[in-house]
Amino acid sequence: MIFEGKAHCFGDHINTDDIIAGKYKHESIDPDVLVKHIMENIRPNFYEEIRSGDFIVAGENFGCGSSREQAPIIIKHAGITAVIAKSFARIFYRNAINIGLLLITCDTSNIQKQDHISYDPENRALAVAERGIYLQTPALPKEILNISQSGGLLSYIKQNGGFYA
Repeated sequence: MIFEGKAHCFGDHINTDDIIAGKYKHESIDPDVLVKHIMENIRPNFYEEIRSGDFIVAGENFGCGSSREQAPIIIKHAGITAVIAKSFARIFYRNAINIGLLLITCDTSNIQKQDHISYDPENRALAVAERGIYLQTPALPKEILNISQSGGLLSYIKQNGGFYA
């Protein structure tokens, strides 16, 4: 399976409060309500820019800050295929696996806003073909890819009768 979508670029150290502000968490836990506020601290009306299948592209330490599981939930609920970043905060990375959000680690320096990205997880290939950018990404462990394709850890366990079934 090859994923394709548009790049939405952000910088370094995007924290979970930037992804979904805590002030909204106190009003609702409904993803349909919260998703409309995705990234609005950094880019007001960002929700209106994205389409299902798009990618968030960032620099270093994406998802730092508090351990809000709502942050990866809202990204996934918005229809974002994956977050591509130079590095991820440890807790965000773990939460993303739990809910089945695909994370891709690679050098994002040359990816620009609105670039058309294609990602082939089987061949570990990420491309912005129109601009001649071809990147080899680290291999995703098969288990993590399976969890993502299943919709998250709980869905994977339910579908497979356990983690190592």
